Amino acid sequence: MSFLCLQMQAQQVEELLGAFERRPDAAAANAFFSELQQSGFLDEPLTFASGTPADSLRQQVCYWAAEWYYDRQQYELVLRYGADALPLYHGGNDEKADCLNLLAMAAVRQGNMAQAADYAKECLTIDLRSGDDDRISSSMNTVAGIYMAGYQAQEAEQYILGALEHSAKVDNPARRAVILGMASEIYHTLGDDSQALTYASEAYSLDSLLGRQPQAAIRLSQKGSALLGLHRYTEAEALFRLVIPQLRQCGDLHSMAIAQNRLGMALLCQERQREAIPYYKEAATLFSQMGDLYNEVHSHRGLYESYWTLNPDSAKIELDRFDLLKDSLYSHSSAEALSRYNAELGNDRLRQENDQVRNTQRRTVVFAVVLVLLLALAAWLVIRSLRRRHRRQMQELVQRIELLSGAMPHAASATDQPTETPKAEQAAQTEADEPCGEAAEVVSAEDRQFLISVIEVVNMAMGSGHFGVEQIASEMNMSVQTFRRRLQLAAGESPKAYIQAIQMERAARLLTDTPQMTVTQVARRCGFDDASTFAHTFRRVYGCSPTQYRDEAASQAVV
Repeated sequence: MSFLCLQMQAQQVEELLGAFERRPDAAAANAFFSELQQSGFLDEPLTFASGTPADSLRQQVCYWAAEWYYDRQQYELVLRYGADALPLYHGGNDEKADCLNLLAMAAVRQGNMAQAADYAKECLTIDLRSGDDDRISSSMNTVAGIYMAGYQAQEAEQYILGALEHSAKVDNPARRAVILGMASEIYHTLGDDSQALTYASEAYSLDSLLGRQPQAAIRLSQKGSALLGLHRYTEAEALFRLVIPQLRQCGDLHSMAIAQNRLGMALLCQERQREAIPYYKEAATLFSQMGDLYNEVHSHRGLYESYWTLNPDSAKIELDRFDLLKDSLYSHSSAEALSRYNAELGNDRLRQENDQVRNTQRRTVVFAVVLVLLLALAAWLVIRSLRRRHRRQMQELVQRIELLSGAMPHAASATDQPTETPKAEQAAQTEADEPCGEAAEVVSAEDRQFLISVIEVVNMAMGSGHFGVEQIASEMNMSVQTFRRRLQLAAGESPKAYIQAIQMERAARLLTDTPQMTVTQVARRCGFDDASTFAHTFRRVYGCSPTQYRDEAASQAVV
């Protein structure tokens, strides 16, 4: 789509949003969501009846306006509309947590770490009430990353330790790798580079086993930072030289530029200024194109350090560029140091400095640059981890449920028919006594039959919309406490996570097996009141929208 078309589309969305603000009724809300759907931002438009309360309309419109502006990187408007939507959520639930998550990310982008931490902590409070260890570990990791970006590594440490503890209770190696990577950066900042290297090495092993090559390359970069802190410069250099072409090949130019800055540091520490210059130059160009002022500043500072003894005129040019960029990023003490450098560059003392003084100053600059780069990478990892929340664990859980569903007479009997014949019940019991693939290796026959019963009860209850933990426990003739304990022992999961996985398994099956159904119809069959919440949940598990999932499955079937 051309730039002009995008501008016209944006103008139309903003006009409809303004119309809703002037007259917040169902017709204006429906027109706004229809435009979002036509622009490709939503799979299907949200529709509201004429009697829908104004607060419900405002909550949905403000939240999706915030999502839309985040996609357009207009973070002030994200904070405005997200803040308008937030008080309209009643109680603490996943939807409110999503709104808090969005606000926290926007605040990070704006550099307001204190506000980001407030939003992230409230999101963490909701997750703590849910008792879901995977969600809790993700939220704690987010808070830790925000404190890191706010230069409060000591505060970040307590949250990353909590995230590590909760992540150890669930089988989600992808999340564990992200948290270990954050721990490596925090302990590097705290000066414990031996511990930082241990965490980065473990994260690298996990991502390598999962075949996540771009993430594995980032873990190697984190290992390189720890090695820099341990003064193992040649080893750090070797890692960065290995990482840079990998990141270039996979198209992650931002991470590649960060690694180039770090390689420049490793070379400077070895007194190889001339070799460092091309890496800093390419990094500075990439950061300028991306609008990443934070990292571009340190590329120019690296160039200034590299040119110091090679070409004083070029060093002065780089220092001038650094001076233009640094005001919003540096404290008063840094400005005083910058004035000192300017005075040095204004006369011939630059060449007369003795080696000991130059080396001392260079080490100071190197450690400062490493710290800032790690903070930038921490913020990037926080955003990535928030976007990929739940995915790995839920995909694995859905796969286990698919295996267990193989022991049932037919998936449709549990989803579309209210009862089974005695013969079908006997067949289900016979198949349940047979090994069921991978699940049979870890689940006893008794536990397997219990889990099959849970799947059947949840599937039959979805249509009524009454399939919360209390209702399912009642259908199983158990107290809520007994049901939670029994499911935890049999599946190793909380009831909330297990029920959601059953919904997602059914959703994936309906999307592929019943192409005549709309996404909204599939959402209702799976117990969701609206397509918006369904699409959010589905994307968190499968990494794509329901429509994209259906299209990909159809294309694979044709092949």
